[in-house]
This record gives sequence, C-alpha cells and structure tokens, in this order.
Amino acid sequence: MILPCQEPRLEGRAKHIQLRYFLLRELQQRRHARVNEATDINKLCASVPDDLAKIIREYPEIFLDDLPSGLPPERPQDHKIELEPSAQPTVRTQWRLTQPELQELRNQLDYLLAKGFIRPSTSPFAAPILFTPKKDGGLRMCADYRALNRVTIKSHYPIPRTDELIDNLRGARYFSKIDLRGGYHQIRVFADDCHKTAFCTRYGSYEYTVMPFGLTKAPSTFQLTMNEVFRDLLDKCVIIYLDGILIYSKTREQHLKDLEAVFQRLQQHQLITKGSKCEFLKQELEFLGHVISTEGIRIDPKKLQAIQEWKPPTNLQQLQSFLGFVNYVRRFMPNMAWLTGPLTDLLQKGTFYEWGEKQQAAPFEVITDASDIAIRAVLMQDFGNGLQPIAYESRKMQSAERNYPVYDKEMLAIVHAFKIWRCYLTGADVTVRTDHKSLQYLRAQPNLNPRQIRWLDYLDSNFTYKITYKKGANNIADALSGPSAQLAAVLVAQSNPLLSVYYLRSGTDRIWVPSYRLLRELLIQEVHDSNLSGHFGVDKTLKALQWFYYWLDMVTDVQRYVAACPICQRMKFSHQRPTGLLQPLESPQRPWQRVMMDFVTGLPAGPSGNDAVLVVVDRLTKMVHFAPCRTTITAKETARLFISTVVRLHGIPAAIISDRDPKFTSKFWQDTWARYSTRLQFSSAYHPQTDDQTKRTNQTMEQLIRTNSPDRKKWEDVLP
Repeated sequence: MILPCQEPRLEGRAKHIQLRYFLLRELQQRRHARVNEATDINKLCASVPDDLAKIIREYPEIFLDDLPSGLPPERPQDHKIELEPSAQPTVRTQWRLTQPELQELRNQLDYLLAKGFIRPSTSPFAAPILFTPKKDGGLRMCADYRALNRVTIKSHYPIPRTDELIDNLRGARYFSKIDLRGGYHQIRVFADDCHKTAFCTRYGSYEYTVMPFGLTKAPSTFQLTMNEVFRDLLDKCVIIYLDGILIYSKTREQHLKDLEAVFQRLQQHQLITKGSKCEFLKQELEFLGHVISTEGIRIDPKKLQAIQEWKPPTNLQQLQSFLGFVNYVRRFMPNMAWLTGPLTDLLQKGTFYEWGEKQQAAPFEVITDASDIAIRAVLMQDFGNGLQPIAYESRKMQSAERNYPVYDKEMLAIVHAFKIWRCYLTGADVTVRTDHKSLQYLRAQPNLNPRQIRWLDYLDSNFTYKITYKKGANNIADALSGPSAQLAAVLVAQSNPLLSVYYLRSGTDRIWVPSYRLLRELLIQEVHDSNLSGHFGVDKTLKALQWFYYWLDMVTDVQRYVAACPICQRMKFSHQRPTGLLQPLESPQRPWQRVMMDFVTGLPAGPSGNDAVLVVVDRLTKMVHFAPCRTTITAKETARLFISTVVRLHGIPAAIISDRDPKFTSKFWQDTWARYSTRLQFSSAYHPQTDDQTKRTNQTMEQLIRTNSPDRKKWEDVLP
C-alpha cells in the first residue's frame, strides 16, 4: 500500500489526540479504498476473458477509482527544480476569479489537501491560478508557472519519437493499452524544491508535494521515471510515451505473461492505473494517433477528418501549423513533397503569400494612440504600393476611462481597434504600432491588473498580432484629434501619392482656425468691432463668426473678448437685475432652532443597501446627526427620515438651510414645512460657502469613515 504522508510531530496530550485522528482517518481511507478497489476491479474483470480476469484480481492495488491519500514513494527520479545561479524567487499576483471558478477552486483545494498533494505554504515563490475548460464542460485548475520556467535550468532528457515507437510493433498480433491515473501526481517533488511550486489563491498560499502540471521539466521527469520502471521491458514487449503504456506480443499466451510482468512492475513501484481507459487483449486499438492492428498501422480516422475539415490558412502562421499537422501523417502519404510543394513555396523569403486563386492575404497594420480625452486608431494595409489607410476610428473616452493611467489608455486604444475591426483582423497577421514604448513588452509584464489581464486574454485568444513601438511624432493616429501642426503636412503629402495618407475633401464653407491666439482675436475683432457689426453681444457675434469659421473653445473666446471690449462697457446699458443686499444669516437663540442639512453621496453600498448619508447640523451648538440612506431617496422619504432623526428628539426647527437639491425645492417639501411655519432658506447657486458648516462637517465625516472603517462597505458601523 502507498504510505500516508508524514504528519508534523506534536508533544504531550495534543500529540496523542492528533495521532488518534490520523489513525482513524487512515483506516477510513483504506476502507474506502477497498470499496473502490472492488468496484473498479469488478467492472474491469467483467469486460475481459476469464484467464486475464484471474491475473487482474491478483493485483487489486493498481486498479483504483481514485489515487490513494498520501504521498507516492520516494524515487531517485523525484522531480527537482534547479534554478539559474542568479535567479530570484518568482512572484506573480493572483488575478480576480469568477464565482464558478472560486467554487471550483475551493473544491479542488479541499481535494488536494485531503489527498496530501498540497500543503499550506509560506514560500517566497508565488504563481497565480487559472482555469481552463475541460471537454466535459468542467474546469481544470492550473498554476501559471511561466515566470518560474523562465529561470529554471531546462532538462534535455529525450521524449521518444512516435514513429520510432510504432516501428517496434512489427510482427505483433496482440495489444493492450494502460493509462496511468493522474500521472504527474504519482511522482513526488524533491523535498527541497516543494517551496518553488507555491501558488497563491484567495484562500491562502499552497505548495505541491507531488509534481504539478505546467512545470517545464515535468514531461522529462515523467518519461525518465517510466523508462527506469520498465527499463528491461522496453522495446521487447512494452513501449511508453509519458503516461501511455502499450504492451505488444506475437501470441496470446505470451501476451498474458507480458501483462503479468507489467502488473508486477506497476505494483512494485506503486503506480495506479485508470481502469476505464485500459484496453486488454486487442487485435486493434488506437495509440498516439494511430490505429494499430494485426494488419499493420494506419492513421486514426479522426486525424484524417481534421485534415479534411481544416479551414484554408489565411496567413503564414496558420500555414505552418497546417503543414506541421500534415507532416505528422507524412509516412502514410505517397508523393507528400509533390503534394505540399505549392504550400511550402509560400514559406520562402521574398514570396508573396497567396491562397486559392492568387488572392493575396496582405498583413494588417493597426496604428493607435490615446490622449486625455479620446482614443484613435488607423487600419492600414500594403497592397504592393506602400501602406494605405483602410479605415479610421476614434471615440471620446468615458469619464471613468479618463482616470486610467497612460499605460491603460494606450492599451484601451488597441483593444477598441481590434473590437471595431474584428471582421478584418480575425485570422490575419497584425502588427500594432503604438507610441507608448512599454506596450511592446506587454506579454512579458510580470504584474498585470485584472483589467489588463482581461484585455490581454481577449487579444491572445482571438488574434495573431505583435506590438511595436513608433515615435509619437511619426504616429499618424495622432492626427485624428485634429492638431494644427498636421494641416500643413496633409497639404504637402497630398501632392505625392506615395506619401499621401490623409486627403482633403470638400466639406462646408467653414474654415478651421489653428490655435494661434492673435489670429483668433483678429477674426473676433473683425466680426464684433467693424462698422458692419455694431458691437453686438455674445450670441450674435458668435453666430456671425460660426458662419465662416470653426475652432475649439470658440464660445469661451468670444465671451472673454466681448466682456473686455471697452466700447461696449462704456456705451451699452446693463440689462441685469440689481444685485440684492448681502446679509449674514440670522443667529439662532436656542439649540436646534435653525439647522443646516445636506447629503453625502457616492459611498459604497453596504449590506443594507445604503450609499448616502443625510447630515443635519445645529447652527448654534454644532451638534450633528448622521442618517444613512440611499441616493435614490425621495422628498417624502427625506421628510420622514428628518422627522425620525431630528424632530423626534429636538422639535420642529424655525428655519432649515439647504442647497438647491430637487428634493429640497420640490412642492411636497415646501408644502410640508409651510404647515409647521418652518422657513426654508436655500444657498446661492454654485456658492457652497452659504452652508459651509455642513460642508465642513461632511469632510470630517468622510475622514472618519476612511480612517476607522477597514471594510469600505461597513462604513455605517463607524458613524457616531
């Protein structure tokens, strides 16, 4: 039996309690294993001849429904992770997982911990966890060891060639195939290297005690182990490719003896098989993509179907993939070189890639740029006469996107361009040119935030592309925002078709004015001050100017000019109402006679759904009441909240000062307080100093929440 993993030593009474628990757990696991053994062996024996079933029943410990708990035995070939001399611990943070992934993570962590295949870790190494879909719709948990693999000394132990393995089967008439269950997990990680396999999750860090998937040397370690286990049987009656074992013999009697020898070797080295995938005493079976039979070897029909249904390649990378797959069945196809000649010619340098009837699959270039307010992109393609624009794209950034760091803004421009031109770029070879130099190292970035990971996953899973750097001065996407420096370049380039990228086309009669202050002031002066104008106001001056010209911030420039015109100031009458007499607020004579109130919004929604606070301040004592509420609170609900919070304790106030929130200016609110003879006073529009006491109290409350609430969503607990 496989021994259970060693448990930590404890002293005294705790040691005996812990030991008793481990013994009970081991007995339960062994009892469960015996049930699994019986179940798996009975199914297997029912599907094979009686003489083979008798042999199988003699080796019940290698046919289990699941791997037993505990570590596999120590072997000289245990997996070692040797790092380069200058290597430092590799650390990559865990990105955010979906709820189904989190549930699957909990299930798999519980399973691996119960088996003893992982253990809690305090290692300086950390790899993130990701999930890949299985064929049955489930999720497979994998650790992303790419950073660790880059600093690992690679193994050069050979993985056997499939054609050499197949050649050893000549003359055989009986075949059996054995698959190992969870192959990698049947090999230990060398004790001194376990900490290097550490991975981080939301529920803590763990490290593998058995060999995980994703390590660069794992296939070599597994092949080495299997070769050592079956060394004297290799190429005599056994061939091995990783976790696949094929037994072959010329006679039935010899095949039973060979099977028993393999079973003995598996039991001796405590290797567990997967009975549901084993096939015994066959004269035809599938192995490594080939169908092996007494009549010879042929390619698996599924592989042929994949070749027949292969979509026409649209670029060199897809063509190389297709030729590599076809080369796998090269030995079964006569005149292979002649058949693939027209395709391999396309791989030569200096040859245009064509598919079908000379249809050129020209690569695309996407040139992107981002500013503080917009993102821009140009789609270009070379048809033999230089790069020519195919499409332009630009859009204004949303308010949240404007807060992105520069790196994310530039990456957003790339992702947006690929989404807009997906119909062109899917399956094509794309070069992205950006003026943000660090983006060309996007795939090598060790720390990406969840948004960047999501974008990178979208790009990598849907497109074939590379990112290169192009200085901003040479980036034509910058021109989509319309800077004046590009206007002359367009006029010059238009005269030379080889240099022409932008074209001037007929539009309206308005002239775009560059950002020269003196030129714009002269135009405004001509429209406003001339004898034909008559010093009209802002609206008429602006309308006359817009008839002929256009520039950004034209309204602001006209307003500033008209307001500073000395003739208008001396000669025109003012039509504004006289400013009212400014008076200070009346001082209260008793507590809670006059109050100020305001809302603080934008807080994170807590368990109760509240995301705002109604703040009420007494002007005399500065006493404050904080009432949690929701941003969507109505005027009626505000009145009810005010009465339960303030009126219930201090009576009806004589005056309420507030801003001009629609709830406070509503008819319901005014009619309600008119019944109680409470005077409503409103602060001046765009002048928050009127109720500065409330504003200052709001700042104090926000500071209190930030400093005393570790959980942002439980801010209600710290309100006084």
